[in-house]
Amino acid sequence: MEGFTYVDIFATKGIEYLLVIAALLLFIPFWRVVSKPAAIPAAVENVIPAVNGWFHLPERLYYHQGHSWAMPEEGGLVRVGIDDFAQKLVGKVDGVELPPLGSRVAQGEKGWSLRAGAKTIDMLSPVDGNVVAVNEQLLKSPGDIGNDPYGQSWLLKVQAPRVSANLKNLLSGGLAVKWLEGVRENLFARMNYNLGAVSQDGGVPVDGIARNLDRERWDEIVKEYLLTS
Repeated sequence: MEGFTYVDIFATKGIEYLLVIAALLLFIPFWRVVSKPAAIPAAVENVIPAVNGWFHLPERLYYHQGHSWAMPEEGGLVRVGIDDFAQKLVGKVDGVELPPLGSRVAQGEKGWSLRAGAKTIDMLSPVDGNVVAVNEQLLKSPGDIGNDPYGQSWLLKVQAPRVSANLKNLLSGGLAVKWLEGVRENLFARMNYNLGAVSQDGGVPVDGIARNLDRERWDEIVKEYLLTS
C-alpha cells in the first residue's frame, strides 16, 4: 500500500523487553549498595541502653556481681575491666594497682585495686588465669578510667584456661540488665529519695555517688557494692 511502512511490532517489543531486563540487572547491585546497613562503630556495637538512664552495659560482655567485666578474645584470652556502675560509684580515681605480668588471678578473688585519695578499693576478678597484659596507658593516666570503661580503659588481659566455666558464673544480656536494675533500685532506696544531692539535671547520677551519700564512710559503701567488704 502506497505510503505505508511495515513495522515488525514483535521485534520492537523484543528490544523493549531486553532493555527492561538490562535495567533490572543493573538495578540489583545498585539496590544492594544503597540498602546495605550502615557500619556500626565498634565503640557502640551491641550496647544496651542505659538502665533507667543511669548505667550502661555493652551486650557483648559478661559481668561479675562485683562490677567487673570480661570479654572473651581469641586463643583463650579474656579482656577484663570495671563496669560503668563501679566507675560512677567510686568517682575520680587517682591510681590503679594492677597485678604484675605472669601473676595469677582467681574468679571472685582480689584482682586489682583502685586508689582514690587516701582510700584503696579492691575489686574482684571475673575470671581465673594468668595475667599476660596490663593497660600501661591507664597506669599513666588512671583518671581516664571513667572516660571509656568498656574500651580504652580496660585493665588486664588474662590467659584463662577455664574460660567456659568462668563465663557460666557471670551475667550477660537480659540477666545482666535485671541484675543492674536491682542494684540501681537498692542504690535509689539508700538515697532516701533525696536525688538532688547525688544527681545532675535529668536524674543522672554524678561521678562519685558514694561520696555524695556519705562523705565520711563512702569507701565502706563502695566495698559493699563491689562485694569486698
